[in-house]
Amino acid sequence: MTDSGARTIQLTFPAKPEYITLGRLALTGLARLRPVSAETLGDLKLALTEACSNSVRHAYRDGRDGLVEVRYELHADRLVVEVADDGEGFDPAELDGDGHDDLSEGGLGIAIIRALADELELGDRDSGRGSRLRFVKFLAD
Repeated sequence: MTDSGARTIQLTFPAKPEYITLGRLALTGLARLRPVSAETLGDLKLALTEACSNSVRHAYRDGRDGLVEVRYELHADRLVVEVADDGEGFDPAELDGDGHDDLSEGGLGIAIIRALADELELGDRDSGRGSRLRFVKFLAD
């Protein structure tokens, strides 16, 4: 649900590492509409990078081309970021209690996002194909 004062941007890019920077740039531009501290912006960029990297690295393992969709909602009191793909998806139950995915290389991305965000949701896309990661960061006045 979006309140009437929310500003929304949606960005779709190829699931290739070199395009993740576009997501970070869009976030930086959006943050200028509602100034946030450099520390908060840095945390948001890191969380976004981890979320996009998960889609790029894991969603399309079969070698097919794919897309990553990022939706930003800037509200008066919070920023909501949703990263989705149409890839293989994953079962959030495979994550351990700390958010680590023992099946993947690295495995700290979800734990990092969980530590930086105020809320985190993981699951399937409404289409039933792919993954959706949504995080919320409340913004101080």
